Amino acid sequence: MSTHFSETSVVRGACPQDCPDTCAFLYHVEDGKLVEVTGDPDHPMTRGGLCVKLKNFAEHHYNPDRLLYPMKRVGPKGSGKFERISWDDALARIRSEWTKIIDQYGAQAIMPHAYLGHQGTLNGLTSGDAFFNRLGSTVAEKTYCESGSSTAWIMTVGPTGGLDVESLAYSKYIIVWGMNMLNTNLHAWPFILEAKNKGAKIVVIDPVRTRTAKQADWHIPIRPGTDGALALGMINVIIGEKLADDDYVAKYTVGIEGLAARAADYTPEKVSAITGIPADDIRTLAREYAKTQPTAIRQGVAVERSPGGGDAIRLMTILPALTGAWRHVGGGAVEMPIWEFPFNFDFMCRPDFIRPGTRVVNELDLGAALTGEMELDPPIKSLFVYNSNPVSQAPNAGQIVKGLMREDLFTVTSELFITDTAKYSDIILPATMQAEQYDLMVTWGHLYVMLNQPAIEAPGECIPNVELFCRLAKTMGFEDEHFSLSEDEMLMGSYDWNSPAMEGITLDKLKERGWMRLNVGIPSERAPHAEGNFKTPSGKCEFAASAAENGNFVAGVWRSGYEDMQPGNPVEAVPTYIPPTESAADNSGLAKKFPLNLLSPKPHAFLNTQYGNEQTQQLRQGEQLIVINPKDASTRGIDSGSYVRVFNERGSFEALAEISSDVIAGMIMTNVGHWPGLNRTGTAVNSTTPPRHSNLGQAGAYSDNLVEVQAT
Repeated sequence: MSTHFSETSVVRGACPQDCPDTCAFLYHVEDGKLVEVTGDPDHPMTRGGLCVKLKNFAEHHYNPDRLLYPMKRVGPKGSGKFERISWDDALARIRSEWTKIIDQYGAQAIMPHAYLGHQGTLNGLTSGDAFFNRLGSTVAEKTYCESGSSTAWIMTVGPTGGLDVESLAYSKYIIVWGMNMLNTNLHAWPFILEAKNKGAKIVVIDPVRTRTAKQADWHIPIRPGTDGALALGMINVIIGEKLADDDYVAKYTVGIEGLAARAADYTPEKVSAITGIPADDIRTLAREYAKTQPTAIRQGVAVERSPGGGDAIRLMTILPALTGAWRHVGGGAVEMPIWEFPFNFDFMCRPDFIRPGTRVVNELDLGAALTGEMELDPPIKSLFVYNSNPVSQAPNAGQIVKGLMREDLFTVTSELFITDTAKYSDIILPATMQAEQYDLMVTWGHLYVMLNQPAIEAPGECIPNVELFCRLAKTMGFEDEHFSLSEDEMLMGSYDWNSPAMEGITLDKLKERGWMRLNVGIPSERAPHAEGNFKTPSGKCEFAASAAENGNFVAGVWRSGYEDMQPGNPVEAVPTYIPPTESAADNSGLAKKFPLNLLSPKPHAFLNTQYGNEQTQQLRQGEQLIVINPKDASTRGIDSGSYVRVFNERGSFEALAEISSDVIAGMIMTNVGHWPGLNRTGTAVNSTTPPRHSNLGQAGAYSDNLVEVQAT
């Protein structure tokens, strides 16, 4: 869109990052240059604050390493050697290569790969779906994050926003389960502190004594991948000691008999042996949770990152209904409030373009798909990557690199920088940054509609994704009206603006104000399930999921238009505990070679890999660390501050050792997000992680990862 900028101005925007907070921005522009980005102090959720990742956001736009023009590879794959070409030449090359591939193999030999490098409606997760569906390419199943949690949530309570994070201020007992909020959900923390100042107890359940755990009243360290057992242990105590809200259960839930039978086998003593949590602590947690109302659970994505993560989330989601917490303001659970937003996914993604019989390949299986380990007919002959950096973020990264090195693979990347993935490209296309583009942000952590308006002109020949896919459509000869819509027409079609939740909200008002709250109740009064009204087939909280009746449900991911395209594993109606695949307790043979469970949570100063190449953020984050318990360090002769090699049969990387009791014995921790190419060995944590999926939603089981560590 054409924009004229005054000499000095302030433009409203919103953060583009894959984060639940979606902060309200104020862009400060002088003479056409972005000089500062600050938070909007009037936004009720983000309150003018920005996280450390955004401290240099204005400077980020002017990074001298930024891609400004289309580039073609002139050196060997992976060398990072490119030279500038025109957009016309880049598009002509893409058309030529794709036409040859389609003629010989069919369009399914082309595969897109994208995720939430940008979180906008126009330029984010689904921005390329309509184009690739029209092209006839392989459908890429996007399940990096939240797909297991979301599938579990919807099976249990339906697509409901649940507890408003701002209503946490009214809770009296808050469990933060598998989430380091001070790193990844910073702007929700003040509401928890407000509750704490009024007497609420804050409990953190996490294998690591994180920054968040250190601020809690009680940190409960748990063995990775055993959250489902803990939830069943709590249910065992709550039902056994008659602490359930029997009236709420009778009126607003289904399946209590099956749940009670399942939980009967999970006594605190049995659960203690599984989780490493003392039996008395399990009893205390269950009793306090049931007796103190209103209670709240802030669910973290980390719980899904194990083979049984989906059922663990189902069991956690059952707890507020079992105890009647939903009756109260401040009671219930938070997964993703995004379910309150009236998206029109079919308009965004155009599943009607998908040809019958088109295959689905999960993005977490990219390495297997590119190397032939996954038998595909036709094979993948071209990969198009945007909003993603799989060499860093996807599991089994070494296998992905092997696939990207194929000389017969034509790879195109739309990027801001030459990332560890982009350096294997044949063509790189330059993308805009947030201050240069227009978008309505997809917000998955609060209940505000957020508009981002361009504040400065895009440099060089950078373009937003929405324009990129319109250019590609024209290049491939598509004449569908969808690819000629204006940005406002795209936004108008992507939401149901007439839904009750959007009452009074218009694009014109958003252009003036920047953000508006959905009409779904105010935080001090919102109790969406005080009288049931769950958005499940039964209208009740489903302890026994109707989606899994008669064993007919398969563990797919919630994705409009794609539900029947990929088979999965049968799921039991009543959730259960599914143990880890890689753990000392459950795989003693593997544990003899690789005895340490490696966790890889998100970093503090990077957003996934974004900003991992920025010097100021590198200084804030520090070098790639391995945090190891003193006992494990001692037996391996590892000193704090020394370099160590972390390895298993999948791969290895090196990192700086930090000896700390913040991690339990038998477990180590490092942060994902460091650029492999900037590390000592050119590799990072995902060289070791398995391409294994959770039992629901095809989520990645990143935490199901045994390794060994040795001093270098």
